Amino acid sequence: MSGLTNQDVAASALVIQHTAQGGPRRLEEWWQAAGLRLDVVRAFEGAEIPDELYHDALVVLGGGYMPDDDTSAPWLRPTRSLVNQALDYGRPLFGVCLGAQMLALVSGGSVQADAGAPEHGSTPIRLRPEAADDPLFTGLPTVVPAIEHHRDAITALPAQATWLAATDRCPYQAFRVGASAWGVQFHPEVGPDRILQWDAADLSEQGFDRDKVHRQAVADDPVATQVWQQVAGRFARVVAGG
Repeated sequence: MSGLTNQDVAASALVIQHTAQGGPRRLEEWWQAAGLRLDVVRAFEGAEIPDELYHDALVVLGGGYMPDDDTSAPWLRPTRSLVNQALDYGRPLFGVCLGAQMLALVSGGSVQADAGAPEHGSTPIRLRPEAADDPLFTGLPTVVPAIEHHRDAITALPAQATWLAATDRCPYQAFRVGASAWGVQFHPEVGPDRILQWDAADLSEQGFDRDKVHRQAVADDPVATQVWQQVAGRFARVVAGG
């Protein structure tokens, strides 16, 4: 990983979880190993979203909603408020899938539902030249596999965002807003086992064979795990101010 120990990081992150299956998974393991304490709010169960961001960092996970779908998920409105606070206070933020889309929307970008280019399974993520100077993405391989699972997509980044990574189907795969707010369209927290829980019929309708998708993810996982664990350690270091 990054060589961090529990003594190196004495900080906490508020984590917003939107669905029962959409937890922090291995990101939690990696961050806890780095000494970053997580307070997970299971918003989909009715857990109250704090009015104020008192934690050192904010993590917004994925889920099958548009980032402003307040009718279906009324907790999204207070979550957007926390995203705004993280940006205003300069607190580190990490948004995954829906969380990335929320960061883009709150910052002035745009998101489209069912954008017509779904991505599922292990996908080559191409780093852009801007990633070379980024605290999380610097020094990573030019192409890194990561698991995707989305139909909705960011269609325009905020004007002030730094564009870090892309794929053929969905250009805005990773970006940074300001000094310490990151969004990733893919799922670094997900391992190959999660794919076997996806709806095979739904995937087939979109042109994906679940078994084939799973096999590719298993083949790619050693590289993906090494890289995204390193990125997780770097985020913990940013939260700690190191």
